[in-house]
Amino acid sequence: MSHNWTDLKYLLSGNATQREVYHLLDKYRLMHLLELYRPILVGTIPIGIHVENSDLDIICEVNDIASFDALEELARAHLQRYRGYTLTRRKVDGLWRLKVNFWLEHWPVEIFAQQKPVMEQNGYRHMVIENRLLRLYGEDFRQQVIALKREGLKTEPTFAKLLHLDGDPFSKILELETWEDEQLRMLWVR
Repeated sequence: MSHNWTDLKYLLSGNATQREVYHLLDKYRLMHLLELYRPILVGTIPIGIHVENSDLDIICEVNDIASFDALEELARAHLQRYRGYTLTRRKVDGLWRLKVNFWLEHWPVEIFAQQKPVMEQNGYRHMVIENRLLRLYGEDFRQQVIALKREGLKTEPTFAKLLHLDGDPFSKILELETWEDEQLRMLWVR
């Protein structure tokens, strides 16, 4: 079952936090502001495993250095007024990235832009496979994920720990993308 993560209306049929996030992003028109950069809300909120200190992660794509410059200018013009505003731009593994952090009301927000289509970015890919695992393994697994996150573990290390995946949790989770459901089911030992 595929999910349209580009249309935030799915949040309206979610839990109270998901509905709150929908209304917050709508109120501040953040996705509209970023629309040229194909923004997608990723991370724990869309898949319902958020905890008290979760933030709103929005990924964007840029095409070239001029796009980075335009997004940086847009962020300064529209977001700099918000509490905790910071902007960093640097090259990692040969790819430029831009990160903007700030607060909307009581929510920390992180906008991450990279010269890569949003659906190919790791944040999106992690969310899709994690959502698939949550659907396959059910509510007991979801509650174990949330419990470990409340203890301070980040999302990918939480999944890796529960599934006994050795090595770098971020790359190990991505390796599961091509697995069939039956293979994935055998990973989760209750």
